[in-house]
Amino acid sequence: MIMITSAEEFYRLRTSEVEEEYNRAAHEETSLEVWLDVIEKFPEMRLWVAQNKTVPAKVLEVLSRDHDADVRSFVAMKRKLPEHIQLVLARDEDYSVRERLSWNANATDAVLRVLAGDAEMRIREKAKERLAQVG
Repeated sequence: MIMITSAEEFYRLRTSEVEEEYNRAAHEETSLEVWLDVIEKFPEMRLWVAQNKTVPAKVLEVLSRDHDADVRSFVAMKRKLPEHIQLVLARDEDYSVRERLSWNANATDAVLRVLAGDAEMRIREKAKERLAQVG
C-alpha cells in the first residue's frame, strides 16, 4: 500500500501540477505523526489536511479547534466525524461552521438537537427538517 511518508512529501504532492500526485494528497493515508507534522510545518496546508479522505479523527479533533473558520468548516463536513467533535462544532462561533455541520449527512440526533436551537434561522430550520426525517 502506498503511503505518504513525510510532511514534505504531502506538501510536494498537494502543490504538484501533476493530477496523479495532487490526487494522492487527497486520498492517501499517512501516520498520525506525519499529519501533525504537516500542520506544524506547513500551516497553509491545514485546509488540505482536513480534505484528505483518510485523515484520522485525532487530526480532525486538532483541526476542529483551528483559528481559521474555513478549516473548521471542512472538518464539519467530514462524514466520519465523531459525535464529540460534532458537538464542539455545533457551538462554533462561526455561522458557516454550524451551517456545514447541519448539512452533514452523519450529524447525530444529539448534534441536530443542539443546532435546532441555533440563533441563525437557516441552521435551526435545516436541523429541525433533518430531525423530522428521522423521527
